[in-house]
Amino acid sequence: QVQLVESGGGLVQAGGSLRLSCAASGRIFSSTGMGWFRQAPGKEREFVAAITWSTGNTYYGDSVKGRFAISRDYAKNTLYLQMNSLKPEDTAVYYCAAAPVGQYYAPAYRYWGRGTQVTVSS
Repeated sequence: QVQLVESGGGLVQAGGSLRLSCAASGRIFSSTGMGWFRQAPGKEREFVAAITWSTGNTYYGDSVKGRFAISRDYAKNTLYLQMNSLKPEDTAVYYCAAAPVGQYYAPAYRYWGRGTQVTVSS
């Protein structure tokens, strides 16, 4: 069993930065990868970024490429999402996920955190 707890969300002005963290506990080493997704009110859950746990290969959604960076601290079992140049359209609940069932960009992961709210004001 894997438990995921996100933190670091909040209110920020457009152009600002935030760093999200996701603390993982449990058998995280059994997971092939982890990712971040987001969901705004009335919209589907959207892929933000993913990273392979062992090699550190990274993947990004088109809307965040060049602005967001995913990373992981293998020793601390912690996943990060550095978000720069934030825009109002980045406002959403951000979810951490582990163990993709299929493609890394699909919201079909075995484990999910409860999410953290990010609000970007214009």
